[in-house]
Amino acid sequence: MRALIGLCASIAVLASVACHDEPQTPVAANPGLADTADQVFFGAKFLLTTAGIQRGDLTADTAYILEDQTRFDLRRTHVVFTTETGAPQGTMTGDRGIYSTRSQILDGRGNVVVKLVDGRTLTSPHVIYTQPTHLISSDTSYTISDTRGSQTGIGFTSDQAFKKFTCLKNCGGDFSVLIPEK
Repeated sequence: MRALIGLCASIAVLASVACHDEPQTPVAANPGLADTADQVFFGAKFLLTTAGIQRGDLTADTAYILEDQTRFDLRRTHVVFTTETGAPQGTMTGDRGIYSTRSQILDGRGNVVVKLVDGRTLTSPHVIYTQPTHLISSDTSYTISDTRGSQTGIGFTSDQAFKKFTCLKNCGGDFSVLIPEK
């Protein structure tokens, strides 16, 4: 009887040790962008064309190609805008950009800076470039400045050369105006 009790106690100890859970390796909640991308390019370059005419160059340190090569999630973007004749109009840089080949829209995010050849500079956390219409817009805060001063606001629309610029709300600024002598 004593052997049977010892045997049962040994089986109970072994069963409790065998049922002890080993620590599990944590599993990520969602796969990363690199895991879901169709392809990943380093040092990517794209030509921006409208009706077969090159209107700019888009480069990025890293490009995640998604949705059957119709959406590009870009890191450290740089765009050079040009006229129909190839003359430079300005540049746009940002921490991140999403470019859709279907809509031909570049959605720049994170420290976006647009510099024009005439010296004006626009900064905003979010800028959208619509390639077919050559419009630049935003729905968030911005500052545009040059040697005469600066303008601030929330949201804007503009043509690619900033000749037709419209502030949407909270518009203000500090500009000096030259008054011609009589």
